[in-house]
Amino acid sequence: MRVGLAAAEDIPAEGTKCVEVHGRKYALFKVGGQVYCLDNTCTHLGGPLCEGRLAGFVVQCPWHGSRFDVRTGQVVGPPARSAVHAYPTTVEAGKVWADLP
Repeated sequence: MRVGLAAAEDIPAEGTKCVEVHGRKYALFKVGGQVYCLDNTCTHLGGPLCEGRLAGFVVQCPWHGSRFDVRTGQVVGPPARSAVHAYPTTVEAGKVWADLP
């Protein structure tokens, strides 16, 4: 289902934003002008990824340091072993849209 998540201007450049849709939390990341969306739950022990440190295309979980590529959700640093689900996004008329389950 295509869902509007936030105004593009509400996501800081090279930064993050937490959003909740239908009771599920998502993390939005803006890198190089592009917006990416991941589940907001680290696959290691459930840390909030939108509160993590973003360095380029990598977000680091604030709880135990797992690192994920925001473009794909793939693990790029332990202790997590499983990817976080990534959702395709578009920006139209200043609003971020994602295809969510």
